[in-house]
Amino acid sequence: MALLPSPAIAIDLFAARSPVLQVAQSDGMTLSEAIESVRQRTGGKVLSAETRVQGGREVHHIKVLTKDGKVRTHKVNGRRR
Repeated sequence: MALLPSPAIAIDLFAARSPVLQVAQSDGMTLSEAIESVRQRTGGKVLSAETRVQGGREVHHIKVLTKDGKVRTHKVNGRRR
């Protein structure tokens, strides 16, 4: 039985390559909760947010423009699938 990737929920305002920062969460945040959490923690501007499924779990990829002008990607674990 082949597993097909689920459609991603995405808001893509800016595409850039950047270092990836891993954020571990155990409570399974929604995309909206993850965006707000990263926004509050970094104080930066969210440029894009996308949910992907990896290993049976949602992973939210959130790109943020930091106050010093760098783009950082944060990964936040979401719900199990």
